[in-house]
Amino acid sequence: MSLQESGEMYLEAIYVLSKNSDSVRGIDIGEYLGYSKPSVSRALGLLKDEGMILKDENGFIILTEKGAAHAARIYERHTVLKKLFMDIGVDEETATEDACRIEHYISDKTFEAVKASIKKADEKKKATKKNPR
Repeated sequence: MSLQESGEMYLEAIYVLSKNSDSVRGIDIGEYLGYSKPSVSRALGLLKDEGMILKDENGFIILTEKGAAHAARIYERHTVLKKLFMDIGVDEETATEDACRIEHYISDKTFEAVKASIKKADEKKKATKKNPR
């Protein structure tokens, strides 16, 4: 199954909101993303049909195991790309916007190479700090 960008945006929003609150409602998602209630309701219905979310008896939205895994993947892409862009001198607002666009389209292979490159650069920085010349 391959979610559309908009579905991934909703999953990521639910993921982020659930990290900061015990309960996530449709209205919270709408406010977070700046989307209308009908748009949120439609998207949540599609995510429910895909087995990505559940609604409890109080109407709170819960990520399924499948939904949480997908959301965590997208969120990791966002945070890694944003950090990379900021590390190379891009301002935070632009880095956030660009990471948000790219996170949905970058291949797994390229993203893993980006992460490996960042890890290598971080290790080099640490080694330089420990053993300055």
